[in-house]
Amino acid sequence: MASTSPTVAAWELGLRLRERRELMDITAASAAKAIHTGQSFVSGVETGRVKINAKKLAELAAVLDFDEAETEELQALREAAGRRTWWSPYSAMFNADMLRYFGFEHGAETIRAYNAGLISGLLQTEAYALAVMHGGGPSIRLAEANRRVEVRMKRQQRLDGEDPLRLTALITESALRQQVGGREVMAGQLRHLANKIEQLPDTLDVRIIPFSADYYNALGGSNFYIFGFASSRLPDLVWQETITSTDLIDQPMRMREYSLAHDQAMSYALDRTESLGLIEQIRKELE
Repeated sequence: MASTSPTVAAWELGLRLRERRELMDITAASAAKAIHTGQSFVSGVETGRVKINAKKLAELAAVLDFDEAETEELQALREAAGRRTWWSPYSAMFNADMLRYFGFEHGAETIRAYNAGLISGLLQTEAYALAVMHGGGPSIRLAEANRRVEVRMKRQQRLDGEDPLRLTALITESALRQQVGGREVMAGQLRHLANKIEQLPDTLDVRIIPFSADYYNALGGSNFYIFGFASSRLPDLVWQETITSTDLIDQPMRMREYSLAHDQAMSYALDRTESLGLIEQIRKELE
């Protein structure tokens, strides 16, 4: 069982409500009218972005013909969705989409990542992360950059503990050779990456795509992350990052394209031992 995440609980609650409503061929407007509220409220609950109280949820569950046991499950999800999170104190620093990302990441059972040009945030050192923050432009003050690095370090706690995240990280060789923060910072980053690989052999799989690899579909594209969840009710999700935007993808056809792209990129990557060897080789070149 992956770590409890209010974001994932709200998402599952919304999915279950929407699936039942569509199965019964009831429009969101009709469901909203039945519980004396607006369509935007019901739609917001179904997307996991709007909270619903116990009374309204009971009314909606009755309209959608959930039985008593199912309604109790829905109420449990509602309660879980309302819990305070570790990232709540930092909410003013990030937009709503980024906060949702934290929630999905925290509640995921597995993540398949593709990173071109930078090391995955879950595997960064403080010095490397700070160098990335400083590279974000003069608009990011030192105090804010430090707080953002603090958040990044907290996110990494999902890699350890009794219920660790299972992370498959595809990283391009260019990310290993890009000297973010300078030679010393980069050498420390590669040392940290190698240590993590050795410390977490059962849950962390880092694969390097070498310069010698042929063309693959993700080449030249943006970073993306495929989240998998413990609940069989939940589909996979893709989070894609570009320079100016982020995108959360849950459409089945687009999801399949990203999954295939990750699988294809994986086929061009070095195996675990070779990947670790290349990391160590480049680290030694920097020292």
